[in-house]
Amino acid sequence: PHSTMMAMMLRRMTRRLPSNTAVTKAFFSTSNGNPVATFETTMGTFKAELFEDKMPITSANFVDLAESGYYDGLHFHRTIQNFMIQFGCPVSKDPASQRCGTGGPEPGTSFMVGEETIVRQDGNIPDEFEAEITNEPMTLSMANTGRPNSGGSQFFINTNHNEFLDYWRTDLSPSKHPVFGKVIEGSEVVMAISQTATNASDKPLEPIEMVSVKVEK
Repeated sequence: PHSTMMAMMLRRMTRRLPSNTAVTKAFFSTSNGNPVATFETTMGTFKAELFEDKMPITSANFVDLAESGYYDGLHFHRTIQNFMIQFGCPVSKDPASQRCGTGGPEPGTSFMVGEETIVRQDGNIPDEFEAEITNEPMTLSMANTGRPNSGGSQFFINTNHNEFLDYWRTDLSPSKHPVFGKVIEGSEVVMAISQTATNASDKPLEPIEMVSVKVEK
């Protein structure tokens, strides 16, 4: 989910999804040493494990942005019940902006993955189609425009099993959204955000702010 065209396509596809999907509060082991991100929002706090061991580039991109304070003060700009909640556009500092959902990191900025420097060409990172982790409930997945290597800072949290977004399920749709993390605490907060009233563009009527994102390694 990112561009207007992609948003329209995904919204049409979600009409086929069941409306009674239940998501229980879940806790997962992070004994593998993966970082954990704590998301403090105006509707509550939740935590997510970042799959650094399986998705090093995408996870490092997120950690770099979070540690710089990039996400602090932004707002959820798109929430759809029984589908997902989307976040990470810098334009959403102003939740009333009509350009929410169109922004990303500054072109040419960089971050480290081990000893390797990754440059965000045009503000984007390389697609990391390595681990086949499905877009199941409570997973964090990269948003993009539908074009190759077009992910940046925006991501979404699935509230349904959206397997048609899995990059290897080309039999279901052309969408390719790699998963890089999963909520391990506070799933009820994610579900509450997903159920807020929205306008015709799926933007929450009452702004939901991300107060801060902190990462523990």
